[in-house]
Amino acid sequence: MKKPLIVAEIGINHNGDLTIAKSLISLAHNFGADYVKFQKRTPNLCVPTAVKDTIVSTVFGHQMKYIDYKNKMEFTEGQYKEIDEYCLTQNIKWFASVWDVPSVEFVKKFNHPFIKIPSAVVTNNSVLRACRDTKIPCILSTGMSTREEIDSAVDVLGGNLEYILHTTSSYPTPNNEMNMNKITTLKHLYGDRFKIGFSNHSSDIIYLLQAYIMGAELLEFHITLDRNMLGTDQLASIGPTGFDRIVKHVNNIERGFGDGELKVQNSELSVIKKLRCL
Repeated sequence: MKKPLIVAEIGINHNGDLTIAKSLISLAHNFGADYVKFQKRTPNLCVPTAVKDTIVSTVFGHQMKYIDYKNKMEFTEGQYKEIDEYCLTQNIKWFASVWDVPSVEFVKKFNHPFIKIPSAVVTNNSVLRACRDTKIPCILSTGMSTREEIDSAVDVLGGNLEYILHTTSSYPTPNNEMNMNKITTLKHLYGDRFKIGFSNHSSDIIYLLQAYIMGAELLEFHITLDRNMLGTDQLASIGPTGFDRIVKHVNNIERGFGDGELKVQNSELSVIKKLRCL
């Protein structure tokens, strides 16, 4: 069974700090991820009006309006160019989730292998059409979405869609809501046209391994330097120890699948001599 692509999502776990972002890129490279992923927003467009003026505690050590916090968390174009250059030095590619049409236009400035459509945007046809029109292969997450909403997004994206990911959009996701059998359902409904993967929001690594065994062709998970860091996504992320285990387990599972042939293995030949009397 072919190993899945591994996408290490930095998301917003950089806390607006380019040094932290680079450390996470290095972490992903060192542990063998295929890609790192960020999130690109135009907060004034994609933050719901009802929560813009809500006062929140932030990673910056003081309270502020939610809209101001989201704006401060966004990297500038110059910072993304620095990220792009740093990824080149680390020999790892990056791409981003896009939350609005201007963000789609922004990521077109870079040579991305994919464009990610987050669960929050599944019902936003304007963003879906903009993603489709880039001609960049799309990855669609399906958290918070019904069958009808997924079908509609698939229809809009058409042949530009490459992966559909099972996910549950709670951070971290309770074990009883992981619903891993959704992977089987997605394979049944869409597997003849698209590759099926899994985007993890559990703090446990076991579900990523389960997804691979169930046939997921892409594994995406949030990464962090330390789960105790400030930030809304840190507790739903995987730290260095878990990251190392995921990659090692995936490699061992891939080797362990074998070819399924009914045969005697080389390591069994000496055992035959010791244990079989006939």
